Amino acid sequence: MSTGQGKTVCVTGASGYIASWLVKLLLQKGYTVKATVRDPKDPKKTEHLRSLDGAKERLHLFKADLLEEGAFDAAVDGCQGVFHTASPVLISVTDPQIWYVLSKILAEEAGWKFAEGNGIDMVSMNPRLCIGPLLNPTLMTSVEQLLNVMSGTPTPFLNYPFVDVRDVASAHIQEFEVPSASGRYCLVGHVVDGFDTLKILRQLYPTLTLAEAVNPSDSKYQVSQEKAKGLGITFLPLETSLRDTIESLKEKGFIKI
Repeated sequence: MSTGQGKTVCVTGASGYIASWLVKLLLQKGYTVKATVRDPKDPKKTEHLRSLDGAKERLHLFKADLLEEGAFDAAVDGCQGVFHTASPVLISVTDPQIWYVLSKILAEEAGWKFAEGNGIDMVSMNPRLCIGPLLNPTLMTSVEQLLNVMSGTPTPFLNYPFVDVRDVASAHIQEFEVPSASGRYCLVGHVVDGFDTLKILRQLYPTLTLAEAVNPSDSKYQVSQEKAKGLGITFLPLETSLRDTIESLKEKGFIKI
């Protein structure tokens, strides 16, 4: 019997990078998924979701906007759990990444206050730069960071705390299914600098045109995986994540090899 058989959960912001994989894995495990998107009639936001295995029988799309009070009531009604990945962001043309990060921080702070004040069992998952294959047709900001490394474009990151989007989606489901899950989980599979990232990519794709390797970073750090692994969370090898990302970008026409 599938773990999620007979259970209904909600995924907000379902058309996003992480959320799309979350919906896919939940459907694979037998869950019924009530997924929110801002415009269910937009094929660019929903076609990849509707085409997932099990979607015809167990995926229900709801129109919802985070800035509208009560917009999520119908979507969460009757659910045993809610995976809240949606985040409102007013994009700044000068640095959209900073505003995205800020929105996530403020959303989590508000979430903890609301959960504590209403007796809700909340767990937060905090991934860093997600890479891995894209289900949605849009190029995501975290994957753009990888393209920046490949092209030699300057970025604000000396080190790249990569995590595979499939690991992040799996971790969300794991924390829902494991009763002992609690608090915050940092999800970082590997921390590497641009030099090492290019080295791996050259080994995987010898004919791929890449930027010249920069000097290795002298300020490397690591993020503890102890709590995540204690929950049974594992991380894919970086080589696998990088290869699958490149293959996905090639398939969707973002790069040519």
